[in-house]
Amino acid sequence: MPERAPLLLLDVGGTDIKAAVARGAGHELGPVPRRGVLAHADTSGEALVGQLAGIAEDVLDGERPGVAALLLPGIVDTARRRAVFSANLGLRDAAVPDALSARLGVPLAFGHDVGAAAEAELAEGAGLDGAACTLAVVIGTGIAATAFVGDTRVDVPGAGELGEVGGKDGAHAPGVRTDPDDAARFVADTGVDALAVAVGSSHAMTQRTAALDLELIERLHATVPVPLVLHGSSGVSDELLQRGVAAGMRKINVSTHLNKVFTRAVREVLAANPDLVDSRKYLGPAREAMRAEVARLAAVITGA
Repeated sequence: MPERAPLLLLDVGGTDIKAAVARGAGHELGPVPRRGVLAHADTSGEALVGQLAGIAEDVLDGERPGVAALLLPGIVDTARRRAVFSANLGLRDAAVPDALSARLGVPLAFGHDVGAAAEAELAEGAGLDGAACTLAVVIGTGIAATAFVGDTRVDVPGAGELGEVGGKDGAHAPGVRTDPDDAARFVADTGVDALAVAVGSSHAMTQRTAALDLELIERLHATVPVPLVLHGSSGVSDELLQRGVAAGMRKINVSTHLNKVFTRAVREVLAANPDLVDSRKYLGPAREAMRAEVARLAAVITGA
């Protein structure tokens, strides 16, 4: 029986490219060469295709593959065979798979890097225990996840952020706002399931004095086809949170305010009991205080 043509494997991650050649089922790949990734090379992916073709030539060492497989990070559309969006590579709706297939002269299978890792885990790893549901979380340059119910993949929602929200890496100009037309284009280009927008709030505020641009929220809600997310909600008053939801905000992120409630409770317990050393005695009341505030905020936001 003639030897089967080798399979070329190319895995583009957040910071490097892994390449290998497999020869038949059960073949051990051995060390996998890694190369640096072209960062923000071009939106079409032409430079990336050139780099991948060069890597393929190196690892094949004169052999011709029977088929190739390519995995890309970011948002991919396997039906259309497109790299829809990749922040580290700069790709925007790029036909990288077909361009590379033409360059190599062989059929090419295409998928998402984390999705493929999860499918392999389901088929050959942790999924073999027969669990009804499987969740694979991959921590690398970024964090991504894929979930399965039985052997059916479940899409995990992805959220984007457009505009500048103050309070991280230095305060941004107070007048920065998300443009509705830019937001609509961003959603169309990336396929995100929700969008965080800059409408007047700021991260890590300890006083609830932020002024939301309610008219802008209404315009964004009318223009953007996915749920709007409010970051920096700790700096927004109860009244403005309710008005923001009425104007179109659909996901409210609160962290600093709840941290304040938790920390205040810890301080109160320790102030009343200066000799206390058992952490359970002050963390328990702090958790209860935070739980109560979460319930109160949920009622405020939902109007319950």
